Formats: sequence, C-alpha cells, structure tokens
Amino acid sequence: MLPALLGAVAGVVLTVSLITALRWPQDEVVHRSTPPPSLVYPDKAPHHLLVVRRSSLCGADAYRLVIGRGSTPAYGHWLDLDAALGQAGVRSTVWTQDGVRIRFPQGHELFVPARSFLYGR
Repeated sequence: MLPALLGAVAGVVLTVSLITALRWPQDEVVHRSTPPPSLVYPDKAPHHLLVVRRSSLCGADAYRLVIGRGSTPAYGHWLDLDAALGQAGVRSTVWTQDGVRIRFPQGHELFVPARSFLYGR
C-alpha cells in the first residue's frame, strides 16, 4: 500500500511540476516601432517602442508599453496597458521631436513625451 501511495504522490508532483514549467511566465514582444531615420533626438541614441505581452501562471495576459534605447524590453520608460488595448494591438505610432503618439484600433491615443524616454530613462 505504501509504494502505491508514494507512486501516486510522485505522479501528482510530476504533473504539477510539468504544468507549472509549461505555463511559466514569458514575455513576448507583440509590436515594435522605431522613429524614422530623419528624426534624431538630443541624446543621439536609437529609440524603440515595444508592446510586450507577459503571460502568467494563471493564464491571464498583461501588456506593457516600453520605450527605451534598447531593442529589448529590459530597460526603459514603461506603462502598463489595459489588456483589451494590448490584445487589439497598435494601429499606428507617430514619432516627433516632442515624443511619440500611439493610436489603438479602439480609438484610444497615448502620447509619451520625449523627456520620458531620452537619456536612458
């Protein structure tokens, strides 16, 4: 009886471990944008706008907008997005000397001033 009980416990532990490993939170860049080559900001660095989808163990997705100097979401100015906005994606981005305007298919617009992402912020 004891070996059967230990086998059942081991099976449950392995199953839970496998499910947890398969659903481990991951980040996926679902949208990228860069300013046109003619637009050079005062810090002379390349800038990137990323929309990142983060999965969670419970299955819910969260979305984050990241604007920074790198092409990865490791560092930069970030804003959490409503899940509905993130799922629908970005309709357009307009980069200007003053900042970047992001338009979403639902009609929402978000403007991020350049001072928020210049010089490695």
